[in-house]
Amino acid sequence: MKKAKKRKKNNIRYSKIVIFASLFLFACMIGRVIQLGISSKIDGINLKELASKRTTATEILSAKRGSIYTSDGDVLAQNVSSYKIIAYLDAKRTTDKNNPQHVVDKEKTAKALAPILGMSEEDVLKYLSKEGVYQTEFGSKGSNLSELTKNKIDVLDLPGIDFIESFRRYYPKGDFASYTVGYAKTETDEKTGEETLSGEMGIEEYYDKILKGEDGYVQYQKDLQGYKIVDSPERRKEATQGKDIYLTIDSNIQFFVEQAINNADIDYDWEWFNITIMDANTGALIATATSPSFDPNIRNITNYLDPTIASPYEPGSTMKTFTYMAAMENGVYNGQETYHSGVYTTEDGTEIGDWNRNGWGTITFDKGYAMSSNVGVINLINRHMSSTMLRQYFKKLGFGRKTGITLPNEEAGNLEFKYETEIYNAGFGQGITTTPIQNVKAMTALTNDGMLLEPFVVKKIIDPDTNEVILKNKRTEIERVASTETVQKMIQLMDDCVNGIGNTGSGFRIPSKELIGKTGTAQIADENGRGYLSGKEDIISSFAGIYPKSKPKLIIYASVKRPSGGSQKPLSNAIKEIVNNAAKYYNDDNTTSSTVEVTEYNIPSFINQNLETVKTTLNSEKIKYTVIGNGTKVVKQYPEKKDKITNQDTIYLITNDQELKIPNVTGLSSKVANSLLNLLGVKVKLNGVGYVTSQNIKEGTKITENMEITLELKPKFTG
Repeated sequence: MKKAKKRKKNNIRYSKIVIFASLFLFACMIGRVIQLGISSKIDGINLKELASKRTTATEILSAKRGSIYTSDGDVLAQNVSSYKIIAYLDAKRTTDKNNPQHVVDKEKTAKALAPILGMSEEDVLKYLSKEGVYQTEFGSKGSNLSELTKNKIDVLDLPGIDFIESFRRYYPKGDFASYTVGYAKTETDEKTGEETLSGEMGIEEYYDKILKGEDGYVQYQKDLQGYKIVDSPERRKEATQGKDIYLTIDSNIQFFVEQAINNADIDYDWEWFNITIMDANTGALIATATSPSFDPNIRNITNYLDPTIASPYEPGSTMKTFTYMAAMENGVYNGQETYHSGVYTTEDGTEIGDWNRNGWGTITFDKGYAMSSNVGVINLINRHMSSTMLRQYFKKLGFGRKTGITLPNEEAGNLEFKYETEIYNAGFGQGITTTPIQNVKAMTALTNDGMLLEPFVVKKIIDPDTNEVILKNKRTEIERVASTETVQKMIQLMDDCVNGIGNTGSGFRIPSKELIGKTGTAQIADENGRGYLSGKEDIISSFAGIYPKSKPKLIIYASVKRPSGGSQKPLSNAIKEIVNNAAKYYNDDNTTSSTVEVTEYNIPSFINQNLETVKTTLNSEKIKYTVIGNGTKVVKQYPEKKDKITNQDTIYLITNDQELKIPNVTGLSSKVANSLLNLLGVKVKLNGVGYVTSQNIKEGTKITENMEITLELKPKFTG
């Protein structure tokens, strides 16, 4: 009996322990539940966020990237749909045998897809035979499929085959204004796997945010299978579509430029070739092309820097235009002042020569511009200017700083010059660096009566959903940098450079004589820092021009590095082709009316020859001439021996008449009139600049000793 009681007491004790232990565990569980209920984080995990992720689905509503157009509406860049084919392999996806949602017959599917995807049946079957996967893709051959390819597969009605739609950037014109447009490429987020288009180079890069728009999203509650729960709340933010950008690029002028470079490439080689054209009246960039270029669809790029804005180089003699303008604006220029051409020796003994080191004897500064004389610039600076005067005017024109054009990676160039030789070199474009966009900007002063204009490349930005114009650019004036007199004088000098007889720009002359400009040849600096390279092809040949001179429409700047043979022909051929096409495009009567073929003629000496013999020679060559006097023998001529003229120019023959008379020189340029009258022994006084509008001594007046005539001049153009 005692033993039984003891055993009963022990059982009661154990029962109490179990009860208390159970109560303790239950209390812990209650406490944990309370903790879970009132705590936002457990073990560092945000429970609310975790639950939301497990029950909330978020779908991204992708914004469509805006398109890029030319000024006349041609598409340069746009989004096109791209598809990736996928195959569902998990049989659990099918709940209705009559409507299968996975690949049922793998061999049949492989046989149908192979020819469309350009794959073998065996390779397609390998993808379809993967074990333990829910779905599969088909590698690169199954990506970036077009709408047409997708439709071919859709009509096969293959169970378990589906597509994932995305967008890719497409450039319909391929290699066309490529550096200006740039390109956009697809980037994949490493965390989310989402793909986005991001701009690189050109407009695509600079306006990436505006073109890209802003993605939206839709959030909803999902069940365990991932489907949306019916009637559950939904949060939605619509995507903001990217804006469309219209450039100032004129598709026709751009085509003329691209075509001209390609045609020049047939006969010549070069390291690079760039042509930039600006609207002379607004500052709008209407064409720019570079060789080598690239197709943004395949991105076969050899140089990622846009030569128009991002690769400064020494411009050479086209800078003489701005040096001459600096002298004129500072009131120190006299075009009839003379100097001895050929070679100039600096104080430290450095010799700086003209391209023709023998020179042309003693000539005027006006003639020095036409012959692109370095020694002329040196004398002009040495006698009348300073480094400060030159630098300040260059800066006023915009050199040495960015233009602010809305393209990425623009460079400012370099205007550093201090010592004597450096100052002289800067005056004719060596030792300093500029960009094509800076050069065309500076030349707007010559087509706008001295007013410098802001360059721009975007015409307008439009919201494609509402057609609202977000931005519209127009002509923007910066400041007046030149007087009317300076502009008129420079136009005259540029006209003479191209259309004068035997001058450096004569290779650019067109039949209408409406193209004017200045040529340049810059030596290429030695990369080892030892001066300049001396090879025949170690040059950058350039041309800065205006067309047409009577009412400017285009500012043209072109340059070519290391042209084969050091020839200027690639430039002159390309520019003349562009201008002739532009003349037809603009329907310029004054440029298209002349159908006479222009030929050059090297003038021999006609002095002491019989007049009738000379006339016969010139008639056979179809060269125009004017005879002064009633003599039978030629005693003087203009132009002189070895000068070059074309069949559009006139030769003046002065005969051995004892009573020579004043000719009618109205309508002639000041240069031709002055030279002709000087040959006749008449002193000339010029009032104004440009072409002769009147003379104070009548035609037919007998020429006497020490006779002086006054000629009134006016520009022939209004631009």
